[in-house]
Amino acid sequence: MITVWAPDGVGEVRRGDDLAELLLGVLSAGGPDAAGHLADGDVVCVTSKVVSKAEGRVVAGDRAEAVVAETRRVVARRGPLAIVVNRLGITMAAAGVDASNVEPGHVVLLPEDPDASARVLRDAVASRTGANVAVLVTDTAGRTWREGQTDIAVGAAGLHVLDDHAGRADGYGNDLAVTAPAVADELAGVAELAAGKLSRRPFTVVRGRGDLVLPPGEHGPGAAALLRPEGADLFGLGAREAVLAALEARAGARSAFGVAVDPDELVAVLTGLTGSPVVRRDDEVVVTTGDPRTRWAVEVAAYAHGWQAVAAPEPGLRLRPSTP
Repeated sequence: MITVWAPDGVGEVRRGDDLAELLLGVLSAGGPDAAGHLADGDVVCVTSKVVSKAEGRVVAGDRAEAVVAETRRVVARRGPLAIVVNRLGITMAAAGVDASNVEPGHVVLLPEDPDASARVLRDAVASRTGANVAVLVTDTAGRTWREGQTDIAVGAAGLHVLDDHAGRADGYGNDLAVTAPAVADELAGVAELAAGKLSRRPFTVVRGRGDLVLPPGEHGPGAAALLRPEGADLFGLGAREAVLAALEARAGARSAFGVAVDPDELVAVLTGLTGSPVVRRDDEVVVTTGDPRTRWAVEVAAYAHGWQAVAAPEPGLRLRPSTP
């Protein structure tokens, strides 16, 4: 059985506030057990906004300027909406910059290092209570292909963030080669369900998944382990941005297309696209054509598949894998 509760009583959090003290203070007022105390195996979830406020990540200024400063790479833009990879490597709207529940003219940035923030809170709870708990720092994010938002883990300490099923089999004997529930995100979602968005309850305790909690002193890889490497995501750019990147062959966007495809796959793609002779020579692919439009199409298609022209001898092109 899983029990989830989000205590009331947390006031406005300001720079320098002790989050462990705030948490233990509101828990002492009650909970599902006799005194509302934390127990070994509990998972404490805390909103990133409260962590940021305590760490002084509230800044004065324009939200749009803050988004630019927090952005590593733009994934897609539609009018005022920008989906970006932020400085933490997380893909989210507006780089995680928030202008709600803060004084006008100010914005809240994500914590400088959410995994480190989670470790600090976990250590503080352990030293003051003796309880071995895990800690998640949560934030709200949208989902590709689905409407609405849910909370995800942007920081973690003391938790198996992925429950990797590789090597296991289902009830029919089928190997589970790629099943790996992102349990940290699932716990963040259930915490948000209990706390709500407008209730001013930034702490949530989830009890009943102690099997996911690491031993004392082992913090684990953190929520950073949930991030795919740059270029490894099949959707590294928005649909419009991917087309433009291929047409412009911008070197800065090259990694968004990921690892170069196998040469034989590229040969098949270019043969079907151009109808021109395409052959593989060792680690290169050579396209024979004197038509400028065909050459241009080959370069665009090659870029989209992680390859680029390294020489252009008439009447053709030599292609090699790009270096992201």
